[in-house]
Amino acid sequence: MSEQRRHPASWWAQFIEAADRFDSAYLTEGLGDLINAKIGSPLLRREAQIATEIVVRYLNKPNSPELAERSTKAVERLVETVERLEERSGEGFELAEARALCHLLEGRLAEAASEAEGFVKTQSVLRLFVGALRMERFDNDLAVRMLAAGHAPAAALGSGAVIGKYSWWPSWLTKVVTERAMAGNLDQHTITALDRCAYAELSPAQARIARRLLAGEQDLIEASATRLEMLNEPRAAKLLREGDLTAVALAARLIPL
Repeated sequence: MSEQRRHPASWWAQFIEAADRFDSAYLTEGLGDLINAKIGSPLLRREAQIATEIVVRYLNKPNSPELAERSTKAVERLVETVERLEERSGEGFELAEARALCHLLEGRLAEAASEAEGFVKTQSVLRLFVGALRMERFDNDLAVRMLAAGHAPAAALGSGAVIGKYSWWPSWLTKVVTERAMAGNLDQHTITALDRCAYAELSPAQARIARRLLAGEQDLIEASATRLEMLNEPRAAKLLREGDLTAVALAARLIPL
């Protein structure tokens, strides 16, 4: 089995930087569960689970002095245990999971995520980071798909926010947006143009025409542009031929119902 490609800590840090309120407790609990399940030693795994539970409790109630003290001691105790085991084992390779958990509980979230990719599926970690963003009206599935396909976090998070914001768009248009996002062709101009298509209240037949126009079918674009010229809309015809999406809604609406 070939080792999966790991992202550097700086890549994972982009999620935390992009969030107005990153939910560290949610991420620590979820990623902690994934990491702890991979720790081979039952005794070490149990100590790791206890430390994780205490830290998550503190992160959920950061103003509690008692939980802050218990969290610090639990992490210190786990780190000391791992260091002691590393000294005994020499190589310490089998402690990669425990080291990753230590970094997670110390608040080094991005570093822990990068290390966890060595033994946890990247998609599982991605879902936790996206979920920790706590973004309202956000399409988590699209964001994770884009990230898994190699898109940068900024592009994936931006597209997820667009789909979430415009979730009222008709399904055919949402599919167009998703396809463009996965292809890396979703910018603000495109979003504005597609929003006009959404407001156009197209019939099913007109919607099919709009989708084909958006897909760039040259024969249909030329026929639609010619129709626009015949209806005294030369400017719209020119824009349609140039690939301007703002003309698509008008061209589609002029198709007979």
